[in-house]
Amino acid sequence: MITRRRFLQNTGTITLGTLLAPRINFGNEYLANPGVQLYTFRKDMIANPVQTLQKISALGIKQLESASSEKGHYYGMTPKEIRNISKELGMTVRSGHVSLDKNWPKALSEAAESGQEYIIVSSLPSQGQTIDNYKKVAEQFNDAGAEAKKMGIRFGYHNHDFEFEMENDTVLYDVLLEETEPSLVCMEMDLGWVVASGKDPLEYFKKYPGRFPLWHLKDMDLKKKQSTEFGKGGLPIKKMFDHARQSGLKYFFIEQEEYSSTPFESIKYNLNYLKSI
Repeated sequence: MITRRRFLQNTGTITLGTLLAPRINFGNEYLANPGVQLYTFRKDMIANPVQTLQKISALGIKQLESASSEKGHYYGMTPKEIRNISKELGMTVRSGHVSLDKNWPKALSEAAESGQEYIIVSSLPSQGQTIDNYKKVAEQFNDAGAEAKKMGIRFGYHNHDFEFEMENDTVLYDVLLEETEPSLVCMEMDLGWVVASGKDPLEYFKKYPGRFPLWHLKDMDLKKKQSTEFGKGGLPIKKMFDHARQSGLKYFFIEQEEYSSTPFESIKYNLNYLKSI
């Protein structure tokens, strides 16, 4: 366990570093509250989570979303440890990615202990690119959403590109939206994967307003179908934020899966890009 004393001893100047973290001036109320998906720093979080969180805080990041790793959902830390360490650094663990499987009860309990507002399933609990399977999954999501709601947590689903495949002229992702109860299931839209699939996020904001309180803000190289730094791919980022209110946006998490150099340099670049728009 990482005690408060050990945390402060190991990091020394964390509090000072946090106070001296860059104050990024954004013109948009949403842009002023940047978040990051910790999968961006996956190797660093496994190697030294406390030091990595310190460096993330120094970039000016305010909101965090965790992801599964070989050391669990919190990179070897307990839910309380990552909650308290993040708080010391001026950040909040808002969300976390989990699977809807036999470990779901434990994942939900941990999410409550960490103080998360959201718990996000990042893969379909059953396979099959059919309308019938997506209807089955929607039922599972409604049940899981009801369980999460009892614990004061919002349940959601994170898309990739395959959900936008079609059966009988029906987009499978639309089946999830139509068959899930909005009060129980929200969507975390990965904007990069939406444009990579050939779809327009704005059309979904218009058709299903308020259903997308979380975003993965990810620019995408449409030829390689892999993430790239902001402004280098096919996502019109400024236009997305112009319609943030329509989507129901509360938090966005920058996710950088591939980098030109290092994850930290990529996030610095991305934050500067956001400042420029």
